[in-house]
Order: sequence, then structure tokens, then C-alpha cells
Amino acid sequence: MHATLPYLEPTDFPPLKRRGVSTLQVNLGYLCNQTCLHCHVNAGPNRTEVMDRETLDDLLAFMDAGGITTLDLTGGAPELNPHFRDLVTAARSRGIHVIDRCNLTVLEETDQAGLAGFLADQGVEVVASLPCYQEANVDSQRGDGVFGTSIRALQRLNGLGYGRGDDSRMLTLVYNPLGPSLPPDQDQLEAAYRLHLNRDFGIAFDRLFTIANMPIQRFGSTLISHGQFDEYLALLKSAHSDANLHGVMCRDLISVDWRGFVYDCDFNQMLDLPVQDPSLNRPHIRDLIGVDLAGHPVAVRDHCYGCTAGQGSSCGGAIAG
Repeated sequence: MHATLPYLEPTDFPPLKRRGVSTLQVNLGYLCNQTCLHCHVNAGPNRTEVMDRETLDDLLAFMDAGGITTLDLTGGAPELNPHFRDLVTAARSRGIHVIDRCNLTVLEETDQAGLAGFLADQGVEVVASLPCYQEANVDSQRGDGVFGTSIRALQRLNGLGYGRGDDSRMLTLVYNPLGPSLPPDQDQLEAAYRLHLNRDFGIAFDRLFTIANMPIQRFGSTLISHGQFDEYLALLKSAHSDANLHGVMCRDLISVDWRGFVYDCDFNQMLDLPVQDPSLNRPHIRDLIGVDLAGHPVAVRDHCYGCTAGQGSSCGGAIAG
């Protein structure tokens, strides 16, 4: 696989400083039941990197120090971490909103019985990746049968009260382009998703996020192999909007990898660009317990244009309203 960081530096991306930290995004490991072309963490069934219990305890200590309102769990398939349910329960008992970034098909795995019910009981927001409402497009990106399994999982979530306007059982779908292009208008695409999913499968959801593909890791390497990397990066730069800088996720979020090391975002994590701290070479979450990160500079490279191009892209979908 091609290394993408050399293609992203030096950079002319505008400097950013952090406002603070209200969202703790945690990668619980790279183990996943799927292997997707666009996956920027190179997750898959053969990955063995999984966060251990000691590091989870460090996360809880960080949350106990105050300021965190949202715990955003990702992977891989975060649910495959053996401590996933314990972490969710502990965070919810502290009154922290929990997001599970779910690939949907994990809910249908035979060893995950009761997972959907657990999420509903705990009031976990499910942010579910569904890159298209058409079977052929989804299966071409994620593998044969993935679309059908995803539809069954969505119907199961609907049956548990998800996607019906209940704030305690929020169901958010996530779209990402199939190739090197910007996402379409989020509001218009959401309307199309609602029409097709309800008409064809009786599925309801609360909202749709559009997220740009980042030119890093597996997707970036594919661009390099196809001679499309420079063209895609040029597209992102040409569509940059300064107005989107206020809403980029790295200004209010930190990302923690499966070992506990801290980054400004999930993408920087995959590029091995740690949070910048003058006293620490590579900060661990335990090093930052009680530390005020407001005003700290964010590590930026050219991939950051993926978050400011067009309508903008963040873990909360488009930035521009």
C-alpha cells in the first residue's frame, strides 16, 4: 500500500486552533467484519489491534475530569471490542451521550445477539454507514450481500424505535461517494434516501450525513495506483471554503487510538500525526487528564481540505447549512 503522508506535505492549509474538547472520539480497534475500499483505517476481519481494558479505564478517568458531553465510538466495528458494552454502560451512567458508528451488518452477526436491543436500552445514537440506497452500488463498495444485510439491520433498529424522532434512539445514516468526487448536497440527498428507503423497504431514519472520502490510507493508496491522487487533491483545494473552518470537528474533538494515544481527528490518527503538545512527544490520554487543550494548534496537512471542500465534511456531516 502506498504511503500517502508524503503527498500531503508541505501544506498551505490555514492554521487552526482548538476551542476545547467536548467530544471524545475513540477508535476501539481495527477489527471489522467488512473490508471497504474507502476505509481510511484499513479495517478488516484479520486485524488484531483492539483496545484493552486498562486503556478503557484511562478513558473513563479522562471523562470524569469533566468537559466531555459526547463519546463517539468508532473502529473497525467498535462493537467487536469485547469491552464495548461495558464502556457504553459506564459512559451512559455518567450522563454522556454515546454515538456508535455502526456498519449495520455487525448487528446481524451470530455472535452479536442482543446488540441492537442493548443499544436501544442504553439510548445510544446509531450513526450507520449506508453509502447508497441502491443495492448494486453498496455491494460494489462493500461486498456481495452487504446491502441486503444492512436493510435487515435497519428494519430491526426501526422495530426498536430508532429513526422515529425519539432523541434517545437517534438513527443517522452516513453517505460517502463511491469514488474521487465530492458529496452531493446533503439536504437533497437526504430527501432521496427517505423516498427510496421508505418506499422500497419501509425504513425510517432521523437524518443523513454526507462525508467526503479522505485521500489517505486505503482510499488514498488506490488513488495513487490509478494516477488520480493529484487530481482529487486539486478538486478538494479548488472547492475549499474558509466559511467551513469554524465547523471542522478537530476544533472541539480529540481522537484516541486503540493504544490510547491522542490525535486531533480520526484522519490524523491514521496519518500518525499526534496532538501537538510542547511537553510531550506523543500524548497518551492518561497524560491529558485534567489538561485544558483550548488554544492548542491543530496539526494540519493537505488532507484537511477534505473537510472544508464544498459543503464541508465532518463527523457530523456537512458543515455549511
